[in-house]
Amino acid sequence: MTSKNSEMSGSSPFKMRLVHLDLKGAPPKVCYLSEIFPLFRALGANGVLIEYEDMFPYEGHLRLLRAKHAYSPSEIKEILHLATLNELEVVPLVQTFGHMEFVLKHEALAHLREVARFPNTLNPHKEESLALVRAMIDQVMELHPGARWLHIGCDEVYYLGEGETSRQWLQQEPNSKAELCLSHMEAVASHVRARYPTTTPLMWDDMLRDIPEDQLSGSRVPQLVEPVLWDYGADLDLHGKALLVEKYRKSGFSWLWAASAFKGATGVNQSLTPIEHHLRNHLQWLQVAGSVPADTLRGIILTGWQRYDHFSVLCELLPVGIPSLAVCLQVLLHGDFAENVKARVENFLGISSLEEMSFRRYVTGWFSPYHRRRKLIHPVMIEHIQPQALSLLARWSALAGELEAALQHVFYPDTVEEWLEENVHPSLRRLQALLQDLGEAACPRQDSGQDP
Repeated sequence: MTSKNSEMSGSSPFKMRLVHLDLKGAPPKVCYLSEIFPLFRALGANGVLIEYEDMFPYEGHLRLLRAKHAYSPSEIKEILHLATLNELEVVPLVQTFGHMEFVLKHEALAHLREVARFPNTLNPHKEESLALVRAMIDQVMELHPGARWLHIGCDEVYYLGEGETSRQWLQQEPNSKAELCLSHMEAVASHVRARYPTTTPLMWDDMLRDIPEDQLSGSRVPQLVEPVLWDYGADLDLHGKALLVEKYRKSGFSWLWAASAFKGATGVNQSLTPIEHHLRNHLQWLQVAGSVPADTLRGIILTGWQRYDHFSVLCELLPVGIPSLAVCLQVLLHGDFAENVKARVENFLGISSLEEMSFRRYVTGWFSPYHRRRKLIHPVMIEHIQPQALSLLARWSALAGELEAALQHVFYPDTVEEWLEENVHPSLRRLQALLQDLGEAACPRQDSGQDP
């Protein structure tokens, strides 16, 4: 680590600061990663958590998991090389329990679902399920030799206990859903520890939160994994977080991690990142870090979700979230967002403030859907709305072409198509329809003397 990064680490309560790359949607091309890895490092990150999902080049009987544009083994090696050049430690993430849609959606593996209808969760009772995740882990670790940490997911294990085998198992005393959960986590983490002795499993903590302290400490999970406490809200329950940390420490976990969000946590179809929300989230996590013993939190993962799950729409693209990431990383380094930190971020990224337009107010107030259906509008409002709408359409049409070219530089064709279809074309069509309605409303009406 450079002296500059050492100094930065020394001023933050989080020694490890990992930027999360969620590749289950809009995976960036490697050439774009070569551009943003130096930025990550300059802003204060010292690692990346890569959630490959279907972008990993699985081989053999797992080859069906690959996405159309999955990275090749040589591209994975290039990503690791780029990370090393920029002194970013790579932590791979492999889902092994919940969020298994990219695996269990395939007919050949559907028999391993906990609930037959839903591809979310793996059936923990079948030996084949464990063999599957072991094979996935082994293939990922083969391309990440020497990784100090491997994240095994295990969050939001929906419908656990609702499968037929689980229902029968739970009817036997003293079996419980918590025991079912812990036993699978233990089996997965034990494989990692046995096969890769220098690699420590990380795991999202939400499935552990409601498990009693004595049941946690009675399992081997605290000796095997480091849990990641995640909360992406702008108003954390600080006291509740301190109690949770205390519970985990008493249960036997040696180290804990925090997880914040710099994007992808405020709406399933969010297209612009609300920086204020994410700034507050990080300021709150700094308060949590200041309220627990210094040797408790090993680091923080700044998550940047790209889809809420495998089947949902895209939320904010990574380039859109970069200003938020810059703010969040700088806050973690400096402890606040004072004017000098704000100026530093703005100068670094070349951000300018956005002007608020009155156009939307005119349209919603004087040419609402009610008015448009009846072709009613005050003539003065036509003069306000029409020139702005025409100008906006011209600029938006030109921008759409530039945007498409820019997206093609960063993303693969399926991402470009999805983003344009979800976020660009509908706006263009709405503007075109608005102008058509304005034109019709501006024409004299035969029944203009009648009430609407």
